[in-house]
Amino acid sequence: MKRRDFLKAGAIAAAASAFISPKADLHAAEESGVSVKRYTEIGKTGLKMSDISCGCGSLPSASLVLRAIDKGINYFDTAPDYGKSETYIGEAMKNIKRDKIILASKFCNPMPYPSHLPLGSTKDQYIASIDGSLSRLKTDYLDFVFVHAMGEVDKDKEKELKRLLDENMLEAYQALKKAGKVRHLAVSSHGPTNMEDLLMAAVDSGHYEMIMPAFNFMKFPKIPDVLKEAKKKGVGVVAMKTLAGAKDMQLDFKGADFAQSAFKWTLKHPEVNGLVVSMKSVADLDNYLPASGQEYSAADERVLRQYASAHGSSYCRTGCGICEGACSNGVDIAASLRFQMYFKDYGMEKRAMTSYARLNNKAEVCLTCKNTECTGACPYGLPVAQMLRETHQTLTFNV
Repeated sequence: MKRRDFLKAGAIAAAASAFISPKADLHAAEESGVSVKRYTEIGKTGLKMSDISCGCGSLPSASLVLRAIDKGINYFDTAPDYGKSETYIGEAMKNIKRDKIILASKFCNPMPYPSHLPLGSTKDQYIASIDGSLSRLKTDYLDFVFVHAMGEVDKDKEKELKRLLDENMLEAYQALKKAGKVRHLAVSSHGPTNMEDLLMAAVDSGHYEMIMPAFNFMKFPKIPDVLKEAKKKGVGVVAMKTLAGAKDMQLDFKGADFAQSAFKWTLKHPEVNGLVVSMKSVADLDNYLPASGQEYSAADERVLRQYASAHGSSYCRTGCGICEGACSNGVDIAASLRFQMYFKDYGMEKRAMTSYARLNNKAEVCLTCKNTECTGACPYGLPVAQMLRETHQTLTFNV
């Protein structure tokens, strides 16, 4: 992407937003009457979360936190590398009774995403990361702290298993818990490698009280086994990446709403206590919350089939990673395409570009590569090589 085009697009968006009246937006939200209808206990923690909850990766302001709470959302998922997310929540905390909300953050550094603490981090580094989060969040404790993104930091399963059960991390967690700074340990994974095996190991370990997998109607045939084992052992489940890429949702669904249908599909699984989805505006609240507490129907099934038919050949399934072994150049295919999804479909342009820039094995080599093994290896028929070339051109400034 040319730098001038990127800046021009940002200027246009900013100008458009200037014509939106915040007061009118809030008034519309008040008139809509949508709110959370169901709360479910997270495993055996005793904490009950709103079934549709706030992912704060693109949180724009403290006021949206307050508006979400007004609508009944009580669970907020944040991280030090989610921009100003923790700071915005901290600003909102002045108007919030702490015991009325559930806060989850990550063992992570306040740097551009992804900045998860790697294997080899010291006990003091783990503790310092939480102290930093608590300072920004203006609170004394976290309800959940995550060992985040299993299967992304390293493709070597044995190394990720070591990170999952790292003694320094576990000792830091116990020290933080004893000090009253954290209450529960959790783990997340959106792949691209070994998601099911790593989450199952977390469930079996006895250390983790909640898991957060990527889970939607487009893939993940093995995840239900992990969810069943989690429920059996009293481990909570919060789902993410539930919108299957959040691609063009303006298809004619004949009066139905794709996001609501996708949420209801995820929440119909009794093992799932709730889901988190990025909330960027009051409009998101009004669009997403009507699915709260609702049953999955035949009409929802038709909507999801229509979406899958339209986007099944362009959606890179989060957590798959099957094609990566076919790339002789070692390109981080799944991560590259996920950041492209953040840019094109999630509207997270800055985060996508900064995260892509930090990859060790970007798709630049794909611009001249003549091999098509990666495309042939995709079980869903995606034109992987072409998608990677487009990804590098989109996420890289070409001055």
